Amino acid sequence: MSRICELTGKGRQVGNNVSHANNKTKRVFLPNLQNVTLLSEKLERGFKFRVSTHGLRSVEHNGGLDNWLLKTKDEKLSSRALKVKRELKKAAADAA
Repeated sequence: MSRICELTGKGRQVGNNVSHANNKTKRVFLPNLQNVTLLSEKLERGFKFRVSTHGLRSVEHNGGLDNWLLKTKDEKLSSRALKVKRELKKAAADAA
């Protein structure tokens, strides 16, 4: 399983460990991923995602999963998140 946030697309970064003697060795910075169930208000059910803590804060800041998915570009979202986004758009079209 790749270490990428399903909602923000945030992935690993590469950098250096720097010792006291200024020796540099490559290292990887991994995002803090958590398995969470986010509730959709419009679909009235929960969806499981692997989300970074930064992504979780962003979702809450934007007013929940529904608003976040509708505002975010498709390139950043995982295939599971895109599926939920399509369901949201379909539910909105049926309601209108």
